[in-house]
Amino acid sequence: MGKGDIKTRRGKIFNGSYGKTRPQKKTVEKIVEKVKSKPKSKPKKK
Repeated sequence: MGKGDIKTRRGKIFNGSYGKTRPQKKTVEKIVEKVKSKPKSKPKKK
């Protein structure tokens, strides 16, 4: 139960590996919705 134990979190950090006890952070995809701008209306004549 230390740096040499690959099954523990500390051992995985020391070894530089990932697994059940040390999951990797998932990258979150940004969902960007393009807002359609309304066409500018022409100025009304007086």
